[in-house]
Amino acid sequence: MEGKKSAKGEDTMTQLEKQLIEWRRDFHQYPELGFLEMRTSTIVADILEDLGYDLEIGRAVMDPDYCMGKPSDAETKQHLEWARENGAIEKYLGLVSEGYTGIVATLDTGKPGPTVAYRVDMDALPIVEATGDDHVPVKEDFRSTNDNMHACGHDVHTTIGLGLATKLMENKDQLKGKIKLIFQPAEEGTRGARSMVEAGVVSDVDYFVASHIGTGVPHDHFVAANNGFLATSKMDVTFKGRSSHAGGNPEEGKNAMLAAANAVLNLNAIPRHSGGATRINVGELHAGSGRNIIADHAALKIETRGETSDINDYVKSQAEAVIEGAAKMYGVTHHIELVGEGESADCSLEVAEVLKDIAQQEGLSSDLRSDASAGSEDATFFINAVQKHGGQGTYCIFGTELAAGHHNEKFDINEDSMPHAVNILFESAKALVEK
Repeated sequence: MEGKKSAKGEDTMTQLEKQLIEWRRDFHQYPELGFLEMRTSTIVADILEDLGYDLEIGRAVMDPDYCMGKPSDAETKQHLEWARENGAIEKYLGLVSEGYTGIVATLDTGKPGPTVAYRVDMDALPIVEATGDDHVPVKEDFRSTNDNMHACGHDVHTTIGLGLATKLMENKDQLKGKIKLIFQPAEEGTRGARSMVEAGVVSDVDYFVASHIGTGVPHDHFVAANNGFLATSKMDVTFKGRSSHAGGNPEEGKNAMLAAANAVLNLNAIPRHSGGATRINVGELHAGSGRNIIADHAALKIETRGETSDINDYVKSQAEAVIEGAAKMYGVTHHIELVGEGESADCSLEVAEVLKDIAQQEGLSSDLRSDASAGSEDATFFINAVQKHGGQGTYCIFGTELAAGHHNEKFDINEDSMPHAVNILFESAKALVEK
């Protein structure tokens, strides 16, 4: 799809538009998984500090007690060396070396006014990117250099955040109040937002905007308030039994694999809820160590979803009961670890109206609201926290042409959508600080 390389001629592109493409392609080449965004976050911090922002990084903006599904210390240390070898900015590396990679950049105009916050995410997925010559990142030489991939557009989101930061600082005299730019780690698996909320990042925010590229929304189309996110819980479950010889002494074993298999079948039999949509999935099952050994260990990776947080809580509690029952049935022990979570949220239509009007002025067709199912998102923690203290929040979507669906090895976007996104967010900042 030729449109992914900007359709504008090189001589008609602005300096910022060229910079957006350069940033996006650099981030795309060096994808990093959640809580490991060390190269990405240090480069972001360096650009933001050069622009003149006040920065808070790492533990200053993340509560470690609420970092779900964080990689092991060994994996974090190993990735630190990778980041150092692949262009991370040493000046900031010490602040993110433990995997607390969030950043909050603040522009304080010094003039009375509200506080407006924009959130973008930075993490990639454990997907090996396509290698075919028809894949634009291959043709244009910015394919991933490792076995991970920006297959959901977070490289674009980070770039849009930096583009917004640039325009805000260039036009600081037109603004008042405070503007916060939140660069969040570990959105995939809904793991990173809550730690930033618990650290108080949005406790002073009056207007909050999160955004996403794509998600099936057509190119040059804009959705100002996406309400389709399902609440979700991600659980890692382990069963511990006792091994024995499967031929000689099977009765002496405690079969963790059977407990896990029983749990898988009965998890999928949980009654649905009359209050709204529910989902449950066991994505992985690992068990045993040999064909003639009663399995003493098994592990499941599970997710639940619900149309509302209450409905998801119902599915989650039913799942926990099934897992406990399966363990008791086979005389094994079990452990459940919550490794990700997202809430449901209702966007504030007043702030969405502002965005919709600006998108139309930008030349995009626009919907105020969509309730179409859109998976799950932990930006909902930010929205709910801001609304809880009387503020407003929304989640908007910038449409684009996609080479393939999200979380696909051939995922790619039309880069012409990035300047529109930056302009809409910038104009919304100007409008919201006047409210």
